[in-house]
Amino acid sequence: MGESHEITRMLHEWSDGDQRALEDLMPLVYDELHRQAARFLRRERPNHTLQTTALIHEAYIKLIDQHDLRFNSRAHFYAIAANIMRRILVDHARAKNRAKRGGNAETLQFDEDATVIQSGQSVDLIALDEALTRLAEHDPQQARIVELRYFGGLTLEETAETMQLSRTTVATDWAMAKAWLHRELTK
Repeated sequence: MGESHEITRMLHEWSDGDQRALEDLMPLVYDELHRQAARFLRRERPNHTLQTTALIHEAYIKLIDQHDLRFNSRAHFYAIAANIMRRILVDHARAKNRAKRGGNAETLQFDEDATVIQSGQSVDLIALDEALTRLAEHDPQQARIVELRYFGGLTLEETAETMQLSRTTVATDWAMAKAWLHRELTK
């Protein structure tokens, strides 16, 4: 049995209430969670106060507090973890902005694979979160695809599998969502 299937099996056991499965699972998923956290923080301003390990630990605490959550696959788990990390960073940016009373907003760099705006520009993390919320009202599927692709780091294939859609549908919606976000963030 491959590691992917082993992780999925442990996720199912954990979803069924087996805490030992969680203990066995964490060493297997930690490296990928670390890569996700590092990817998030690379897009942040250089002197961001959250460190990769702190982001992982905060996400872990929120993840284990999830009740009645059933993970369909390894990709689904990583997507949920990415969403939790995104929420932590947005909350951190909002708190920092409140502390500065409207100070500089946290910024987020879009990488080439997830280009939404012109290369070299930064995106305000709070503005991106608000734009994603508006996109979710307009098209929840496209918003979920952005979360999985951009924040979760999933490939088109993994996103299609997680959402139970065709790769073509995901690719089309991904392109449309990027265009919509570009328009919203550059108004």
